[in-house]
Amino acid sequence: AGASSPGGSEAQEYSHAFGKRMRVLGDAGSVKVLAGEHWTDEPEAQDFPAAASYLSLLLGPAKAAKLASAIRAEQTLRHFAAKDILRAAGLPLLSPEDPEVAADLRKVSLGRKLSPVLLVQGIPLWVADGYHRVCASYHLNEKTLVPCRMVLRKPKS
Repeated sequence: AGASSPGGSEAQEYSHAFGKRMRVLGDAGSVKVLAGEHWTDEPEAQDFPAAASYLSLLLGPAKAAKLASAIRAEQTLRHFAAKDILRAAGLPLLSPEDPEVAADLRKVSLGRKLSPVLLVQGIPLWVADGYHRVCASYHLNEKTLVPCRMVLRKPKS
């Protein structure tokens, strides 16, 4: 059932498979999901090849493969606000209507968790994989801490 909230937006509550309740607020094309934790602790298998593919555009295949291997080997998760990741990377916030951002927002609304973001530290910060997940998280709550695996731009030899 929906309830009116300030600004004329509709609020709806959903129960998902884990028995948690979340509120989804719709407001002039934006979506805010007020939910608990929506991140896994481990990247998905396809995140590493996706990171290598993106990095190969910047560095070439050999250096990209080294960085992707370094990200895979890095087990420490560091947490940063979505807004800070976007600012450090110099990336624009994608709309919640972007197809991949919308898909990630749908996942969270269904109770499925997103995989951590893969970063390469430097100026600017490189989002090797997870740009759409960062944007989705921003739309959920710009201050929510996003789990990231991060390595230095020049991996240890």
